[in-house]
Amino acid sequence: MAAMEVKQFVFNHFMVNCYLLWDEETKQCAIVDPSAEATYEDERLAQFVDKQGLKVVKVLLTHAHVDHIAGLRQVCERYKLPVTMHRDGLKLLKQAEAYGSMMGFMVSAMDDLPTQFVEDNQVLKIGTGSEIECRYVPGHCPGSMAFVLHNEKMVITGDALFHGSIGRTDLPGGDYPLLIEKIRSRIMVLPDDYMVLPGHDDHSTIGEERRYNGFLV
Repeated sequence: MAAMEVKQFVFNHFMVNCYLLWDEETKQCAIVDPSAEATYEDERLAQFVDKQGLKVVKVLLTHAHVDHIAGLRQVCERYKLPVTMHRDGLKLLKQAEAYGSMMGFMVSAMDDLPTQFVEDNQVLKIGTGSEIECRYVPGHCPGSMAFVLHNEKMVITGDALFHGSIGRTDLPGGDYPLLIEKIRSRIMVLPDDYMVLPGHDDHSTIGEERRYNGFLV
C-alpha cells in the first residue's frame, strides 16, 4: 500500500491544526480542516501545495465549527472541489457566518458551497493506494468525524480527543456522555502506537491517552 505524507499547519487566532495528506506516488492530496483566516495563511497553504506539486482532490472536515472552516471557501473555490463532511454537520456549516461574527471570524455565508457526504466506516482513497477511514464521533458537536490512516498508524481526531483532554460539550449540539462513549468505542479501540493528531495543540499517542487522559482513565 502506498505511503501517505502528512503536513501540519496551525492557522487563525484559535490555533487550529490543518492537515495536508498526500499520496507519495501520485501526489494526490486531501486538505483536512482548511482553517486559514488571514490572506497570508491561505497563501502559505497554496504555496506549499504548489511547491510540492500536489493535486488537491479532497477537502475534508472533522467538524464544521467556524474556527475549523475559516478558510473553507477559499480552498473549495481555488481547487474547484466540494466540501466532504458528515451530513449531520450541515446545519453548523450553514450557521458559519453567524457564529463567525460572535467569535471574531470574518467568514462569508457557506450555504452555496457544494457538499459531498461521508458515512461512518467509509474508506476514502487518495491516489493509487492511500486510504482514509472515516469514523463518526459526535458529542463535541453533530457531524464530528475522526480520520484514521491505518498504514501510517495515525488518527486525526478533530476536537473530539486532545492531548490529555477532550472536546468541550457546552456548545449547541454538545453531549458529554455521547462524546465519551464515541471516544471509547471509535478512537480508543485503536492500537497504542497510533499517533493522535488533534484539532488543536500537540499530538500524542493512543497509548498515552489510555494511560494519562483524566477523562478516560
